[in-house]
Amino acid sequence: MFKRNFAKLNQAMGFQRSSNRQKEQPGISDVSSNVRAPNSCQGAVSDDANYSSWMVEHPSALTSFDQMMKDAKGKKIVVFLDYDGTLSPIVNDPDRAFMSDEMRASVREVAKYFPTAIISGRSRDKVKGFVQLSNIYYAGSHGMDIMAPPRPTGSSDGKYHTVSLDRKRNEAVFQPAQKFLPSIQKILKELEEAIMKIQGARVENNRFCVSVHFRQVRDEDYGMLEEKVKSIMKHYPDFGLGWGKKVMEIRPSIEWNKGNALEYLLDTLGLGNCTDVLPVYIGDDRTDEDAFKVIRKRGEGYPIVVASSPKDTKASYSLHDPSEVFNFLVTSSKVEEGL
Repeated sequence: MFKRNFAKLNQAMGFQRSSNRQKEQPGISDVSSNVRAPNSCQGAVSDDANYSSWMVEHPSALTSFDQMMKDAKGKKIVVFLDYDGTLSPIVNDPDRAFMSDEMRASVREVAKYFPTAIISGRSRDKVKGFVQLSNIYYAGSHGMDIMAPPRPTGSSDGKYHTVSLDRKRNEAVFQPAQKFLPSIQKILKELEEAIMKIQGARVENNRFCVSVHFRQVRDEDYGMLEEKVKSIMKHYPDFGLGWGKKVMEIRPSIEWNKGNALEYLLDTLGLGNCTDVLPVYIGDDRTDEDAFKVIRKRGEGYPIVVASSPKDTKASYSLHDPSEVFNFLVTSSKVEEGL
């Protein structure tokens, strides 16, 4: 049923494959400059050639699926997914980054067969509100706010300690940046006051990190926005400032990222030290690279980047857009269902 509806889903979700592919700015390639460059296009032929060349090093996870499944035979698969740009399209209003019912159903199906987690820069509550599934694990704030079943006794090597039960007493919550909450609230207030007059700028409270969205900010106003954010952050040396897709990310400067979250969740599942585990991580943003690095270091697993144009990445495989993520998830669940 999922495959029959795939073409319909592409149209409904607005995922149109185009030969005229433009880079999203700022992306991985221009983060170091901290400057938002204008969009540019070198023409369909050139773009297609560059993308095809890039895919030689990062082949499609769809066309490589059969071989991936052969290599996975007899091993345990754990699925990790980013949210924005992976399960939902990138949209102008971050509060309207809704996933489709079909995508939700595909994630639900995958989670029936494999442990599945969403690791997002969003707050845990917000991404859970978008996804609306109870059979998966959630890691918000770039992995600094993790909700998962209590870790089985003996599954941990003792590396992680800050685990508690929520009010329902049926889920473990891990929050390594909890001591930074008072400072984060101050930063939020200062940012909101500083940028309130910049048209299109938005501050998002992701609980353990803060996002400053500038997708709708005019080009001529971006420099002023960046200056105001940097001026505030000078007074908070315990925090770092980074860039994602049309967003500035403010996070506590602790040794914790999406890669650490992946390791923690594997450990929670009792699979951290297993040699027959294949983590599958699908993500589109610079922050997902930390998880890709962890999988590459393990030497087992499938790091998959979602990208419509060439980018520097540690991923081994690629998917073009969320519609291909949907197809990959559907295929994965159908293969497992047929076994």
